[in-house]
Amino acid sequence: MEPGAELGAVLEAVEGRGGAEAVERVLARYNEENRSIFRFDPADEDKRKKLCEGILNILEKDTKTSCQVACLEALRILSRDKKVLVPVTTKRNMQILMRLAKLDNVEDPLERVSEFPVIVEALKCLCNIIFNSSVAQQLSFELNLAATLCNLLQKCKDQQCVDDIKCFDLRLLFLLSLLHTDIRSQLRQELQGVQVLTQALESSLSVRWTEEYKAAEDRDRPPLSLQETDCAIEALKALFNVTLDSWNVHSKNESHQFRYMAAILRHCLLTTGPTEDKTEELHSNAINLLSNVPVSCLDVLINPSSQEETDIKYNGMNMGAIQILLDFMEKRIDKGSSYREGLTPVLSLLTECCRTHRNIRKFIKAQVLPPLRDVSNRPEVGTTVRNKLVRLMTHVDLGVKQIAAEFLFVLCKERVDSLLKYTGYGNAAGLLAARGLLAGGRGDHWYSDDEDTDTEEYKSAKPNINLITGHLEEPMPNPMDEMTEEQKEYEAMKLVNMFDKLSRDELIKPMGVRPDGTMAPLEETVSQYHTNKQESSDSD
Repeated sequence: MEPGAELGAVLEAVEGRGGAEAVERVLARYNEENRSIFRFDPADEDKRKKLCEGILNILEKDTKTSCQVACLEALRILSRDKKVLVPVTTKRNMQILMRLAKLDNVEDPLERVSEFPVIVEALKCLCNIIFNSSVAQQLSFELNLAATLCNLLQKCKDQQCVDDIKCFDLRLLFLLSLLHTDIRSQLRQELQGVQVLTQALESSLSVRWTEEYKAAEDRDRPPLSLQETDCAIEALKALFNVTLDSWNVHSKNESHQFRYMAAILRHCLLTTGPTEDKTEELHSNAINLLSNVPVSCLDVLINPSSQEETDIKYNGMNMGAIQILLDFMEKRIDKGSSYREGLTPVLSLLTECCRTHRNIRKFIKAQVLPPLRDVSNRPEVGTTVRNKLVRLMTHVDLGVKQIAAEFLFVLCKERVDSLLKYTGYGNAAGLLAARGLLAGGRGDHWYSDDEDTDTEEYKSAKPNINLITGHLEEPMPNPMDEMTEEQKEYEAMKLVNMFDKLSRDELIKPMGVRPDGTMAPLEETVSQYHTNKQESSDSD
């Protein structure tokens, strides 16, 4: 419910029964009292529609800056309600807001414009209206708003651009690329949106290049400001939309563009924001975008390392960005919630990097799956990254457990025996059944032939390791040793009858393994076995 100022009094002032000063005063009071309102009284819907129309009539005329700001603030509050946007979403009204946001004439240099509060508020209004109205989204397409924003961002590359204005320009492009498929296609194909947005991201992060695809690293560099961080985040989000379905690179120019982008994203991962939460948000959006970069272009994440750079190296390669990804992954696991949205993107990215780039895989395996020494505990018990990932292999969310299992499988070079050593058969059964590898073997991808070496501790414990649980168990006494033959027969029949009852009640279904390693009903596998045996004997 809207507290405070009566809508009737506000509407009366806006509709011309008071001067400009009265309008400004009444709207300022209305804005103050409704600043945090997001739910509105349905009974006042018609009054709010009329108020929107009255405000836009005022904004169409020349009036002083303070009055324009008050009108735009009120319109921004009102535009949170989708139901009042019908009179707002006309071509005339969109053009009024575009003019106030300086989107009607990009030739007007931003540094000469004194009405920055008006521009920012107009951009905020456009963001709300476009987000809440499909009509506004179509009007934006017809008014070529995306092209105007791209031209403006290209100008920002060559002049000092106010961060607040640039941030909302980028947010508008993000919303347009998210909500309108034609605009997304237009950005990707006609407007060189990937190049424009990548340059905007580069500018927000103040990247300095030392060589192709390699940005300067300055350990003493201060964190980004809040405005710089917000600009970078909006650019990352817009780029994510524009680069969807970019797995296949078809030309040398596209390959260069994505490598250039990946190099900037590497710099982004090594950059911090003003707060820990902002840094995490920045890195999260960078990881999302890296997932759209063709995996063949991700080798720039591990540029050759020089002496003065980070100590995180492997085979002479700088692994600073990969370490950030690993730390981010573990932090998201430790949160214990929202795994599908928060964890699966970074796990998917690391999996593809490990599958394609040997040095990345070996560096990550050394940390996630180091040589086994102590196998007294189950693989899922403990606080190491391996323990945490193995626990995820039996998570209730199918997508989460699949990607966690796939990540560990790739680290093991898709070899079943290696995976079972680190996880136990019980934890890995779901992946193996899905991949048709219950009978053993390896996946389809080719990896280098370097062999894993077992520690002496593991070799000595191996004979007593339970293959199902994956940990060391003391030999258990055989309960049948002290039974008579009659007792053994009785227990065996008891077990058969229990399975028979469960099968008849359809609580369980006996399963077998086909020759190709996939699961099938037991009758089918037995029949196939006899058929194969018969064919084999016939050929003899």
